[in-house]
Amino acid sequence: MREARWEPHRKARDLERQQTTEAATAEIGRLSDRELMLIGVGLYWAEGTKSKAHRPSERATFVNSDPDMITLYLAWLRLLGIHQDRLRFHVMIHESADVAGAERFWAEHVGGGSFGKTTLKKHNPKTVRKNVGEDYRGCLTVRVLGSADLYRRIEGWWYGSKISWNWSGAG
Repeated sequence: MREARWEPHRKARDLERQQTTEAATAEIGRLSDRELMLIGVGLYWAEGTKSKAHRPSERATFVNSDPDMITLYLAWLRLLGIHQDRLRFHVMIHESADVAGAERFWAEHVGGGSFGKTTLKKHNPKTVRKNVGEDYRGCLTVRVLGSADLYRRIEGWWYGSKISWNWSGAG
């Protein structure tokens, strides 16, 4: 009985969510190369590996579980002139998942390419994982070979964006 009482509210909320999403989608329109460039820089800086004082590295490596993020990242790399032959892919997934299915999914998603050995995360029975089921495909790691110069450019683009926008809030 209680569930039925809330059903109209859920339907109204779902409709509102759908309408808002559709309106926001229409606001974006077609991205220019410059817009894709800036989105890619932010995406990499949020989800890509960064050099740290305790682990200096100048490699462009991106890890994500969202197929659309992977697609966007690969489009950005193409915009930068990075060819498919410089890319190496690796699946990272829990050993209790459908490993072979995830490997097939990612290979199809990126259109083939060079895949390295899959990294299996050991199963911990004490952990109650939410990322389970047939939609769970682990994460895909995308490495760009010979990417020290690319990494330095990404770092520069990120810092240039910060300077350009004046993130200090002073102006």
